[in-house]
Amino acid sequence: MIRSGGNAMNWDYIQPVKIRFGAGRCVEIKDLAKTLGAKNGLLVADPFFFTNGLADKIIKDSDGALAASFGELSPNPDVTEVDACAEVIRKNDIGFVVALSGGSSMDCAKAAASIALTEDSIRKYHGTGVAMPQEHLPLIAVPTTAGTGSEVTCVAVLTDHANGKKSPIVSDGFFPDYAIIDPELTYTMPPKVTAGTGIDVLSHAIEGFWSKGHQPVCDACALHAAELVFKYLYRAYENPTDKEAREKMCEASLIAGLAFTLPKTTASHACSFPLTNIHHIPHGEACGLTLDYFARINAKGEEGARIDEFARKLGFADTNDMADAIHALKEKLHLRNDLKDLHLSEEQIAELVKISRHPNLYNNPVDITDEMLDEMYHSMA
Repeated sequence: MIRSGGNAMNWDYIQPVKIRFGAGRCVEIKDLAKTLGAKNGLLVADPFFFTNGLADKIIKDSDGALAASFGELSPNPDVTEVDACAEVIRKNDIGFVVALSGGSSMDCAKAAASIALTEDSIRKYHGTGVAMPQEHLPLIAVPTTAGTGSEVTCVAVLTDHANGKKSPIVSDGFFPDYAIIDPELTYTMPPKVTAGTGIDVLSHAIEGFWSKGHQPVCDACALHAAELVFKYLYRAYENPTDKEAREKMCEASLIAGLAFTLPKTTASHACSFPLTNIHHIPHGEACGLTLDYFARINAKGEEGARIDEFARKLGFADTNDMADAIHALKEKLHLRNDLKDLHLSEEQIAELVKISRHPNLYNNPVDITDEMLDEMYHSMA
């Protein structure tokens, strides 16, 4: 977002991903490959999908369009796994990539589909500030959770376990060509995953709204997505066979992805990285942990009136009332609202404060000081 003169705002919007939404639509991969003029595809999928049969079904339904597969991935994909995937692409003369994932495979596929056209390791671009090459293989994203929104973003979050680093890479070359959102793929998500990915959706929506980079199109998406989460997340968690709730959470995840991909996420996501990297708290749960805290902080800033209006449109009295609702929702979903079980030492809290000073922190509408972070972590410890 660029402001010029008083309250005037200059802004841009881009969303190049073609979206296919609806139950049963994952069978359209072969048709999209033809549309792209691409052959010899690679399916990149989380290991679980090779054991439960879904990966084999996707390959079979592609009628030969998918010629190879890659599933050697961890929950937080490592740079070495991206490099290995890129090598599979090079050696097998792959023409396009399909990512079947709750997030991990999508992050890997985005990065691998770009660096495979070079001889580079992804380490050259991970946390270094070096711009990714824009040329990439065609990519079709097929999410299996209602959470990351990665199917419509230009972001890939990768981990370098050897160097203790987890950070996102942002590149326009990461936008998939197509996204197929098939709610049927989420029906088997266990409640714990439904809860964690769902609270991540809410974080994407709310952080996208109050981000310094916000703009009107993304604001509207943020409001719609947040409304759906408050209405349908607990229903999907309580009754996994509730098809309407599953579909609406898929819609929320997609729309929240549109809400944050341009403005970018803020303080809650910045703090999530050390919580996941060091203390192994799942990403969505780590984001949700601090969301209500930063809502109260941001309500006191220059954007406070605007965030209050957002909260009122969602049916709350003000931002603090919305923060109370977020806290209560996490309790109902059996997600953490504190870090007491970790028995954090002063040194560990200091480490969290230091590593939370991630670039996303500077997208927050209120400047977050080390003192604020220290107070927050102590209050949760």
